[in-house]
Amino acid sequence: MPTTMTSKNIPDDLRERRRDAARLHRRSVDSEAIVDLEVALSTNKGLPADRLGRVRSVRAGLGATFGAGGIDMLKRQGRP
Repeated sequence: MPTTMTSKNIPDDLRERRRDAARLHRRSVDSEAIVDLEVALSTNKGLPADRLGRVRSVRAGLGATFGAGGIDMLKRQGRP
């Protein structure tokens, strides 16, 4: 069941940005706040160890070109 939430002490610039975003998206200010909360709370960033594992996996897939030596070589070549 929905409930009421009151926002207090919101800086003027933030309140104005939320109001402008609500107009842009054709929503009420309250609906815009709900969408902002949903986005912020649904983002699953995972644990740092999981993120590091994904970074290492991507790095391994790039090959030697993007290692320190490969980057230096590309700099010398003018990055075609």
